[in-house]
Amino acid sequence: MDSLFRNRVFLIVATADLLQQLGIWIRNMALLFYIMEQTNNNPTAVSLLTVFEYLPIFIFSLLGGTFADRWNPKRTVIIGDLLSAVSVVLILALVMAGWWQAVFAATVVSAVVSQFSQPSSAVLFKRHVPEKFIGMAIGITQSLMAIFLIFGPIVGTLVYTQLGIQASLVALIGIFMSAALLQIALPASPRDRTSSSATVWKDMGEGIRYVQRSANLRIIAIMFLIMGVGIGITQPLDVFVTMERLGLPKEAVQWFEAAAGIGVLLGGAIAAASMRWVERHRSKIIPLALTWMSIATMIEVLSLWPLLTGTVRLLLGIVLSFFQVIFGALMIQGVEEKYIGRVNGVIMPLMTAGILIGSASAGFLAESIMLFGAYGVSAVLTLICAFLSIRLQTEGISKYTIEKKAGDVAGEQPH
Repeated sequence: MDSLFRNRVFLIVATADLLQQLGIWIRNMALLFYIMEQTNNNPTAVSLLTVFEYLPIFIFSLLGGTFADRWNPKRTVIIGDLLSAVSVVLILALVMAGWWQAVFAATVVSAVVSQFSQPSSAVLFKRHVPEKFIGMAIGITQSLMAIFLIFGPIVGTLVYTQLGIQASLVALIGIFMSAALLQIALPASPRDRTSSSATVWKDMGEGIRYVQRSANLRIIAIMFLIMGVGIGITQPLDVFVTMERLGLPKEAVQWFEAAAGIGVLLGGAIAAASMRWVERHRSKIIPLALTWMSIATMIEVLSLWPLLTGTVRLLLGIVLSFFQVIFGALMIQGVEEKYIGRVNGVIMPLMTAGILIGSASAGFLAESIMLFGAYGVSAVLTLICAFLSIRLQTEGISKYTIEKKAGDVAGEQPH
């Protein structure tokens, strides 16, 4: 672990990610409350906010991943944060001029930029962090991010309720600028120019075929699509569960988000400290984690007691952290560096498409079959993913397996 904490790339990327997570939470809480106030607590408007967050991810993820595999990763992450800061400046000007609908653009721009910068961060990890530390690095990163999962909603709510939407946007500008300046200290990471001779479309096609040749990646892609629908259904409805089931004001949603953040903090720390055990048992951990997530979804909507709901969110955060650490390690360790961006670009749009479908239908489901029915649909979808995960080969997404299958296909061709 001492060697990991002496790794400059790990320290810089992890710190920049923390800043960005803080900014995301300030944005999420401020925009949620602001739009609810502007639309008189309209659930369709809240669902639309989620759609605006994920639609750009669906459109730009594969393209962003492809360019992340071609561009200099250091330059990409710096320019991405600078563009985010500049875009918020423009949005702030529109809000000050009375165009409150411009806040939707803050979500759109941030989502677009992240499709180029996030895969580049994974490339930096792949290139500069020793493989034996990847799982530990992801576990530590999850724990550190959880600090802002805890305090992000609280800070975001405080900034908005005390100072308003304009101060929240100013805070975003400062956070993105700080992240960009910090990443200037990253080591030079030039790309091999010989690998960029192919067209962008050809590179995108190679990324899709890379996923198709791996049984693990195919299963993960299907799982992420189904999970996305479940997440999309419940995400915009959490605030209504807080108000209607628990009888609390909408601002109380921050405390349940904080409970989940504490769970992620504890789960990440436990996963990092017991990474060898996790790697030996991850074939059991993944389906069990998904089963618990399904059960927790129903407990949340059935609960009438804030303490029970908070406890469930805490345990859900712990389980979710293990799930993220395991999948993060599989994706970085098992995928070749030159394909990391494109694999991310192929799989993430599927989850995003699911989230868009779920978010777009959340308001309709809540009105037609009530919150119980909506959360029940989400729970069933997560349980389906638990059964699918049993088929995963959790020793890794083997480069050998992919290359062997490619060779077998080539061997079947006529000479």
